[in-house]
Amino acid sequence: GLSSLGLRPPVCPPAAPMAVDEDARWLEWVTKQFESIAGDDKEIDLDEFKTALKVKESFFAERFFALFDSDGSSSISLEELLEALELLIHGSETDKLHFLFQVYDVDGRSLRWTPVPAWTPVPAWTPVPAVAPVPAGSIDPDELRTVLKSCLRESAISLPEEKLDDLTLALFESADRDRSGAITFEELKAELETFPEVMENLTISAANWLKPPEVEQRRRRTPRYLTRAYWHNNSRKLLFLVLYALLSLLLFLGAVLQNRRGGAWFMVAKGCGQCLNFNCTFVMVLMLRRCLTWLRATWVVRVLPLDQNILLHQIVGYCILCFTLVHTTAHVFNFARLAQRGPFTLLEYLLTTRPGVGWVGGTASLTGVVLQAAICLMVLCSSTFVRRSGHFEVFYWSHLSYVWVWALLMVHCENFWKWFVVPGLVFLLEKIVGVAVSRMGGLYIVEVNLLPSKVTHLVIRRPQFFHFKPGDYVYINIPAIAKYEWHPFTISSAPEQPDSLWLHVRSMGQWTNRLYEYFRQLEGPAGGPAGGPAGGPQKCYVDGPYGTPTRQIFASEHAVLIGAGIGITPFASILQSIMYRMRKQNCPKCTWAVCLQVDFIWINRDQKSFEWFVSLLTKLEMDQADEEPEGRFLEMHMYMTSALSKNDMKAIGLQMALDLLAKKEKRDSITGLRTRTQPGRKVHVFYCGSPALAKVIKAQCEHFGFNFYKENF
Repeated sequence: GLSSLGLRPPVCPPAAPMAVDEDARWLEWVTKQFESIAGDDKEIDLDEFKTALKVKESFFAERFFALFDSDGSSSISLEELLEALELLIHGSETDKLHFLFQVYDVDGRSLRWTPVPAWTPVPAWTPVPAVAPVPAGSIDPDELRTVLKSCLRESAISLPEEKLDDLTLALFESADRDRSGAITFEELKAELETFPEVMENLTISAANWLKPPEVEQRRRRTPRYLTRAYWHNNSRKLLFLVLYALLSLLLFLGAVLQNRRGGAWFMVAKGCGQCLNFNCTFVMVLMLRRCLTWLRATWVVRVLPLDQNILLHQIVGYCILCFTLVHTTAHVFNFARLAQRGPFTLLEYLLTTRPGVGWVGGTASLTGVVLQAAICLMVLCSSTFVRRSGHFEVFYWSHLSYVWVWALLMVHCENFWKWFVVPGLVFLLEKIVGVAVSRMGGLYIVEVNLLPSKVTHLVIRRPQFFHFKPGDYVYINIPAIAKYEWHPFTISSAPEQPDSLWLHVRSMGQWTNRLYEYFRQLEGPAGGPAGGPAGGPQKCYVDGPYGTPTRQIFASEHAVLIGAGIGITPFASILQSIMYRMRKQNCPKCTWAVCLQVDFIWINRDQKSFEWFVSLLTKLEMDQADEEPEGRFLEMHMYMTSALSKNDMKAIGLQMALDLLAKKEKRDSITGLRTRTQPGRKVHVFYCGSPALAKVIKAQCEHFGFNFYKENF
């Protein structure tokens, strides 16, 4: 073969199937991008190169372009691009380090590597001087600072110039081991070797060097509703739904058998009507918030899926829509049959009281038409695309029509009141208690802080007899924003804070945006204490508190709290409560649970979002600073999804510098916490062991979108 001719192919380190597949997909993506952008000359210039690889930061685009342009023609052909990328796929670790070094050597004094065909005599990669025959290049402090500044922009991280200088100094002092004032290739290699995870990633996949936008992979996955893990984790809900379906079926069959002399369509209409009697009452029972909060403190919570009452409420709502459609359709066909044999027309049956259908003045048909329209409107306005598109008020006001629906049902069906009377009285009692609690005493917003990403921090004077647990939520009404609207928000303060309630409100809809803009105009961009038109505190009303699943936190031995963005609010309350309890009991681990351990994970899209609760997290770290490692109850993990990971060549230097400076200053440069903020969110799960357990873990990984790799040897 080639060896007999004194030639050899390039040496390729053995690659895992994961890397080979990922590289192949990446090269296919690059080729398609190139062909879609290149002109008739089949070459692309710098601007087209930026577009092709979607590189945000021009610095990296220019450096990559200069290295890929092997003939110095100021344009790249597909052959040049693919030959250069072969280095990133099949090159040795040293080859890849040389490429990284060239990117960082901004003045271009390092040796330039020109790719040649694979069958060329050894060496397959021939060093050729780029400008002048310089034996080796070097990276000076200014070049390193330029690279790190570009890395910060690429990762959407904003730091003061002084902090950038500190990062540059930390990495430069660590890498410049001979104190020559410049970093050589060997010094950069030695520095990278102190970060084993970076060195490992150099050989995993070329796709980690120039990250294209991730494309949704179309795999044949088992629907999560059919996985064993889903059935195990949702056993109470599924059992409840089975019982609910059986009860509905029994009610339907019972009504059908009772009305079997009226014909098939009449039987179907009556069967659906009986199911509607039950469902139109049950949908209300699922929203008895005070009763559900009380039940959460009993054994019932271990049997019934109380924590999923909102989901069940939605399911019952859709069932009501289906039953009403079938009920109405069956009556229409039955009326059409009667119209053929009787004195009344179909329209008279549907839109008049002349046929005398119904127990109150023959109004069953008219009330049925109105009910059908009202229920369809309620379900439509409750859809996710309405509630999440900034039109919460449409959902809110349309849902209040439930009062008219119940009133019409009383008139429409002679038996509905029998189903409704007891739950209706409980519902009315809850409403009366809610109004009394919300109007009890004068509640005022005594302070407002306007936080990054349009988050409004409200500090409310706490009522004297207002008792809640960590993670509870309340409904708040602020007449100055909207006189009749009530909106739910999680309490972010601890129950142990006697004088105030905290709410953190993210601007995501009309009401929340009006809230933010109202206080921004009152106080200016700096935020601060809230004042009304006359300079006084703002009046507000609070209904609650209402319980959530987090009430079970203190019955746990080990709790994992995961918050994304403003989803941290219930955990802020929990963490503060733990802190207060520890101070009160003066013990390293509280006695309300056996060895309580908390892992707190906070995922944010951008840097500024960490400012919402950074002061609280700083206090928590300070409280644990003097404890022995075995006495610390809290482990914090911070993730910023806009930041590029260490796998990405555009961020390797920055992440190394952030690590070095964090070790030196004992705090993170992004948040100021002692906990280091980690970049990215892409998860790879590697497994070796029992095949049975592998199936379970793989199912979970596919559910959460993680990449799963199984080692067979």
